[in-house]
Amino acid sequence: MYEMKQYIIILISFLAIAAITLLAAAITASRTAGIVLTMVVPYIVFAVFLIGFVYRIIRWAKVPVPFRIPTTCGQEKSLPWIKNNPVENPIRTWGVIGRMAAEIFLFRSLFRNSKTELIGGRPVYGSAKWLWLFGLMFHVSLLVVILRHLRFFTEPVIPLATGLSALDGFLEIGIPTLYISDVALFAGLTFLFLRRVVVPQTRYISLFTDYFALLLLTAVAATGLLMRYFFPADLHELKTMTMGWVTFSPALPKEDGFLLYAHLFFAFTLLAWLPFSKLMHMGGIFLSPTRNMANNNRIRRHVNPWNAPVKVHSYEEYENEFREQMKTACLPVEKE
Repeated sequence: MYEMKQYIIILISFLAIAAITLLAAAITASRTAGIVLTMVVPYIVFAVFLIGFVYRIIRWAKVPVPFRIPTTCGQEKSLPWIKNNPVENPIRTWGVIGRMAAEIFLFRSLFRNSKTELIGGRPVYGSAKWLWLFGLMFHVSLLVVILRHLRFFTEPVIPLATGLSALDGFLEIGIPTLYISDVALFAGLTFLFLRRVVVPQTRYISLFTDYFALLLLTAVAATGLLMRYFFPADLHELKTMTMGWVTFSPALPKEDGFLLYAHLFFAFTLLAWLPFSKLMHMGGIFLSPTRNMANNNRIRRHVNPWNAPVKVHSYEEYENEFREQMKTACLPVEKE
């Protein structure tokens, strides 16, 4: 029964993407809708993204974290002759920064991913690096693609965008040049989606938002790849449209085909939905108390500042209050 429910969720995710595609097709047939999509919606979407992102960050930042609760997998600093692990169990700010950097840029915790199999009735543990590899491939490629798109929003084009484009296409395969990040991005998305569908344990805990996020990212990437390699778009018209957004003088592109509107619709949907989805881990990781705290509980006493004041009842006060009862019960007392 639960398996059927999971497959229904996957089907609903595909139907949601299909609905967005149909809306893009409808916009293609209406010039008025095209004007709204290219001249009004970008500002609404950016406002929703910015306000939603800031709201989630502020909301998380206000959550009380009175105790040190870092996730550790190394020896804590204790006695002088016991060697501690300053990366896995940092006690100072620099150690925390190093661990956070390794987590953000190298997915260090995911690199230690393991698998368990029953062989001969006994559990056997082994390394599982595929998720780390394709996860890192996807995230790095997505970052490169986003930075490459800066050439559409800057005039003159910033060196970062031109340099990345040259480095990304250094293999010089095909015309237009095939970008390595495009292939890696699509491969990473394919692996992550198939993993959620094929692996029973992962499928069991997957929700609609998990499938929809991956399919939406795939739709954005697919329409972009189609416009670059198979149905080339007029880059001059695209640059005019995007620079119009930046300079607050939006203009309707002369080339208003289905692929362009589909790409924009998918991208706008992703951008507006991102602050309210699991994709907000891109900002939330910096506020995770299991990562951004030093584990110095043995060095420094941390008192919860939100504790309500409690009247301390000392032993002397206790004895003064119950001395006669203690004597009756033949309990020793310090004062007669």
